Amino acid sequence: IATLLKGEEAIIAEESLENIPLKLLEMGCIPGATVTLLRKAPLNDPIYICVNDSHLAIRIALAKQIKVIKS
Repeated sequence: IATLLKGEEAIIAEESLENIPLKLLEMGCIPGATVTLLRKAPLNDPIYICVNDSHLAIRIALAKQIKVIKS
């Protein structure tokens, strides 16, 4: 997710399942879901994303672990 540009959409890859914390999985951040990067904080950490109409702020370190397929 960390490689996305502002406004860019992608699909969360299946291989990321092991790296996604349970809290994010419960919020809909699951493989196959569409994710959009909404904005980055001034120092690029955290980032603000939209997953299945839910807006989430996540740390850049976690975002780097979640692989995506750009659409």
